[in-house]
Amino acid sequence: MRFDELIRARRSVRGYEAAPTREDLVKILETAKQAPSWKNWQTARSYVVESAEALEKVREALPGFNQNSSRNAALIVTTFVKDTVGFTNGAPDNEVGNGWGAYDLGLRDAYLVLAAADLGYDTLIMGLRDADALRRTLDIPEGEQVMSVIAVGKRAKAPVDKPRKALADTARFY
Repeated sequence: MRFDELIRARRSVRGYEAAPTREDLVKILETAKQAPSWKNWQTARSYVVESAEALEKVREALPGFNQNSSRNAALIVTTFVKDTVGFTNGAPDNEVGNGWGAYDLGLRDAYLVLAAADLGYDTLIMGLRDADALRRTLDIPEGEQVMSVIAVGKRAKAPVDKPRKALADTARFY
């Protein structure tokens, strides 16, 4: 599939019939780690949830609508190591601070969802979650910022294609 077709094909899906294989999850994560990062420090982290028992515990950390939307999918909890990218000797390099870690993770997660789409899987990025519960359940270190939970699987039905704002509303050319 051409890149522009892949971008347009990737949509947030809220209903799954099957999760990916471990082999495909590894391929997705191997591709995602090619994303650029501050000084190539690669502070993005993934906690891949596949087993029925672990999925049940992790879904408890999601609001009800996201629990339902992610059923039958694998879940990837994404984090970044805090106070690293955008910092020198423990001090932020500019006003963005840990925002640079979030920026790098966002780039990596964009690669992740596109890699999943390229293998025929759909995704849903969920930002509403109980970070403390996820930290306890998955033994996520305090030095990492929990950001999102990404559902990955085969869609149960096609998502509704939503309109995008006009480029004139979102970009300025000088």
